[in-house]
Amino acid sequence: MKFRAGLVFGFAVGYYFGTKAGRERYEQIRRFLQNAREGRTFEKAQAAVELGLERIRQQPLSGTSASPNGPTRVPA
Repeated sequence: MKFRAGLVFGFAVGYYFGTKAGRERYEQIRRFLQNAREGRTFEKAQAAVELGLERIRQQPLSGTSASPNGPTRVPA
């Protein structure tokens, strides 16, 4: 119950400060994020993440005898 009350309180405080900041601040933050997404740094970071994910996908499973067909049964 405390978590729920804290969550509601957090949303209320965020809403209050968000409305107080107004549309100008929203537009300022939106422009900043848009410029960051279009920048070279974001492209480099995105490429690095994609390369890392590709390397992880190519690594074989180590320490397990997992089969791509699922678990194998040993007849009794």
